[in-house]
Amino acid sequence: MTAPEDTLRIGLVGAAGRMGATLVREITGRPGVRLSGATERPGAEALGRDVGSLAGLEPLGLAITADAAALFATSDVVIDFTAPAATLAHAALAAEHGVPLVIGTTGLDAAHERQLAEHARRVAMVLSGNMSLGVNLLVALTAKVAATLGPDFDIEIVEMHHRHKVDAPSGTALMLGRAAAAGRGVSLDDVADRGRDGITGARTPGAIGFAALRGGDVVGEHTVLFAADGERIELTHKATDRRLFARGAVTAALWTRTRPPGLYAMADVLGLG
Repeated sequence: MTAPEDTLRIGLVGAAGRMGATLVREITGRPGVRLSGATERPGAEALGRDVGSLAGLEPLGLAITADAAALFATSDVVIDFTAPAATLAHAALAAEHGVPLVIGTTGLDAAHERQLAEHARRVAMVLSGNMSLGVNLLVALTAKVAATLGPDFDIEIVEMHHRHKVDAPSGTALMLGRAAAAGRGVSLDDVADRGRDGITGARTPGAIGFAALRGGDVVGEHTVLFAADGERIELTHKATDRRLFARGAVTAALWTRTRPPGLYAMADVLGLG
């Protein structure tokens, strides 16, 4: 059956990983969109395999390739959950082809984000360390609570993920840290404490601390603690199924089709900005 002309063609880079497989299942099961192609890095074992079969579905007749340029040429939007260096290369292709890009890659630093913003002057891009509605509500709440509470409240961010996660703190934890810092009117770079070991001395006043836990198959858990003498406020989000991130990414992909160039956040997609 031929897809309707208004069906959004979504390309997927990094299709062979767990998040890639989840995205394949989400895209193929959602009306109004179809998978236009899928890529992996050169030399990956998945090259040449059917992307549907790899995701546990019936074959889709789409073999995974290493040709990202061809993918952008045949897609209306591309979703990227890969690694920082790959994402920058994909952002350049997005700008070159005028194809919006939805980025769920974590481990991006300020320099990476500046490069992405430069490419986004030519095409719409959505960048978020977490695509879920619940987490983005948590980000908004964190900024509000940080702005409301005084300096007597210390801020700590604790996150836990599965044993295979390669970056720490998580992109979501950094989103929460930036929200807390913005609520206090400071830069996270100036107040972040991302590791304590040995005789560290007393806690630095105004610091925003991070703790990263890794183990098992945890999809993602994040808690922002506001601790003062005699009381503590804890804001927590727990993800139990990575499909929620895939749903958010596809929602963002649909949202980009009518957006002018710019670097957007998931809060913009969800109307929380």
